Amino acid sequence: MSIPGLRGTGAFTTDFRPTNYRELYTFLEPNGDAPLNALLAMLQSEATDDPKYSNFRDEMPSRVLDISVVGGGGNVEITVTPAADAGWVTTGSILVCSETGEVMRATTNGNTSTGRFDVTRNIGGTSFALTNANNLFVAGHAAEEGSGSPQSVVFESTVDFNYTQIFKRAFQLTGTLSETYLRTGDKEDEYRVKALKLHMQDLERAHFWSRRSETDGPGGQKLRTTGGLIPTLTSVIDFSQAPFSGTVTEDQWDRVLINDIFAYGSKTKVAYVGRRIAGHMQAIGKDRWSPQTISDTYGISFTRYMTPAGTLLVYLHPQFRMLTHMDAAMVIIDTDFIKYRHMQNRDTKLDENIQGNDEDAVKHQYVTECGLELLQNKVHAYVTGWTNLG
Repeated sequence: MSIPGLRGTGAFTTDFRPTNYRELYTFLEPNGDAPLNALLAMLQSEATDDPKYSNFRDEMPSRVLDISVVGGGGNVEITVTPAADAGWVTTGSILVCSETGEVMRATTNGNTSTGRFDVTRNIGGTSFALTNANNLFVAGHAAEEGSGSPQSVVFESTVDFNYTQIFKRAFQLTGTLSETYLRTGDKEDEYRVKALKLHMQDLERAHFWSRRSETDGPGGQKLRTTGGLIPTLTSVIDFSQAPFSGTVTEDQWDRVLINDIFAYGSKTKVAYVGRRIAGHMQAIGKDRWSPQTISDTYGISFTRYMTPAGTLLVYLHPQFRMLTHMDAAMVIIDTDFIKYRHMQNRDTKLDENIQGNDEDAVKHQYVTECGLELLQNKVHAYVTGWTNLG
């Protein structure tokens, strides 16, 4: 079972060669406390030479227009909201009313400042009504013989950015403890492993919940926090709100999958879920299809759900189990459109022997300067408030 964007065709043990401590942790504990980082370690990563990194985003427009004002008569002025959407209307554009099927033709270019344009209504001899509650969509262009070219439309990309954040986790032993025989084994090795686990938990939690910021720190240098998934995602499905009020039926979930979660991007996505949603998914699976456990795929064990809209690879996230507000939540990522970014030469490493010259101790620290980059936003989703299965 392949996951979009992942390198390698087998498990960690055969295709994965750790090159730093972050990847080493992933190699040793792919199903540990940082499964997102385990996945990111297998995705394509990229170094950055600046703590602020940006990307350009573009997408094809839906060209669906929300009417706010309708004029009178056969040739009428229509106003749409937002006004910028009127830019998709040029003289000769054919517009169709979604609700009634009425066809009309634009007789002026859309004004992106006011949202206005004129149309000839009821093309084809119909007599439909049109209200402010209706929508229009652009359905082609109709030009008369010998006419010139229509007004050009403008495509503008958007720019988004994130920051790398400096993560540190230190551990220290006194000189006496370093030389003390312990039945439990070498203490420095124990601290080294435990500190790495905590460090990876720090990265994992920041990748989900941190908000991007840049301020002046107490030492006069820049202090940055990276933007995590949940505060950044624009596709948010809150089932605690009406009409759901926390209870979602299988049919409603299917509609969300079709209309929202798989509306953009790949047909296979990864879902990190809380305990309650894991139970809902299992119940739906038992009733309708047989969810399949995929063991040792890239070192991570997922449960695969073949939904009507696409495939969800579901994983019960251990960090979500610790946080009550994530009990009924789910974070869905499209691995084709997410990337791990690290400051060049600043991916996870262990700085050893950083104790002061006069200290009778040994001190080490793990350091990572990194962040996430979402190449697109709408392809990912955050689901919250799914407390009951209807």
